[in-house]
Amino acid sequence: MFALSLIEHDLPMPPHLLSRPLPDAIKTELERLFLDKVIADLGLCLSVYDIRSIEGGSIPAGEGCSTYKVSFRLLMFKPFKGEVLVGRISGYDDKGLQVSLDFFNDICIPGHLMQYGTVRGPDGRWMLKTEDGDELYLDLDDEIRFLVSSTKYPPIPIEQTEDDPPFSPMQIVGSIKGDGLGLLAWWADDEEEGEEVAEQWHGVASLERSFSLVF
Repeated sequence: MFALSLIEHDLPMPPHLLSRPLPDAIKTELERLFLDKVIADLGLCLSVYDIRSIEGGSIPAGEGCSTYKVSFRLLMFKPFKGEVLVGRISGYDDKGLQVSLDFFNDICIPGHLMQYGTVRGPDGRWMLKTEDGDELYLDLDDEIRFLVSSTKYPPIPIEQTEDDPPFSPMQIVGSIKGDGLGLLAWWADDEEEGEEVAEQWHGVASLERSFSLVF
């Protein structure tokens, strides 16, 4: 889910930062440029992890500030295809669910990637109809476990109208079609039973080791 990306960048240094120690000034400017920004194919920048090298400091002709060649690493949020994440349902519409990870919100789970039997209810909410006839609603703020189906970096639109949704430079498409996926509440009993079985097997194994030591 998280990765370090090594980047080299020619960084113009604003004059008002030059009174500070150079590494601190450079980190401040890098955070202004990259923090909470999406870099195509790299992901969402969460922090400037470290600075590997600083070179230069020359002032190009016609410029009013010095430029440094900086090598640094950024901590990026970039989930891989097939990774399983847990978030909260933040919205829904006729296309599917919107999910939030608190620090990242552009996640959608389209209707065709939901559990078999999931439909929209009379009030617009999505719900799972079970074979027993139960209707399990997927409500706002419910915790949901999903699998990353794809990550997209759409191009910046040249024109946007007032009716267009806000542009998302990074979009994650999720899936809850599979065992163990969907609302955490759906699988809570099964997971507790699995833990109990594991504990029982651990106890049996411990007992067998005790007998082997005695005999």
